[in-house]
Amino acid sequence: MPERTYHLLIVEDEPVTRTKLVGYFKSAGYDVTAASNGEEMQRMLSRHHIDLLLLDISLPDADGLELTMELRKTFELGIILVTGRDTEIDRILGLEIGADDYVTKPFNERELLARVKSVLRRLSIQASSLPDQNSLYFAGWEINLTQRKLLKENGDKVHLTRGEFELLAALVKHPKTVMSRDRLMALVTHRSWQPDNRTIDVLIKRLREKIEVTPKAPELLLTIYGEGYVLASDVSDSPPEQGDHQENVE
Repeated sequence: MPERTYHLLIVEDEPVTRTKLVGYFKSAGYDVTAASNGEEMQRMLSRHHIDLLLLDISLPDADGLELTMELRKTFELGIILVTGRDTEIDRILGLEIGADDYVTKPFNERELLARVKSVLRRLSIQASSLPDQNSLYFAGWEINLTQRKLLKENGDKVHLTRGEFELLAALVKHPKTVMSRDRLMALVTHRSWQPDNRTIDVLIKRLREKIEVTPKAPELLLTIYGEGYVLASDVSDSPPEQGDHQENVE
């Protein structure tokens, strides 16, 4: 039985699978709502506070990966992709765009329950652990750790997926410190990692495209070959004075 009653939304177009999942998670102590397609999912999200979404990738009216990307722009909830696709590309893409986990069919219901509990536990820890500072400043950027926002110097917001935000926050909290992939994996806690997972590399590439002047010749997010990555910038907990310029390490 969960510590509190979490509300799950199961989005699955196959009726038998949907009914089995609803019954299983209700018996495990969860509130459960179900939808058979993307349109119903949006309707349920507007009516209920949902803690975690079990989302089938292949829906009759929408692509689950596209839905995940859109959901991450407006909702803070757990997302586990449940799908018959079993390729590494789909798995990495699903995690990179913001899913918390990726489960392939056929699946064991007890394993799926364990993954649901794990994601909810991690999200609960993140929500209860407020950072020491609301914002940190580096190289003309502001990262708001409480509101989970990245702002340009002019105040414009740059959209980041959850994975991108957590990875950047980890690097900003350890400036000019080489962070190994294993350490970064441990700090980006909402993901379920595989031994050969390259998601850190994918996230770094996406972050460079969003914050570097020249992504192919990065000056902020540097690769230290054989070791990991480093944020090559000073970081401050107060906004720089007008006209100040933060220096990057060589």
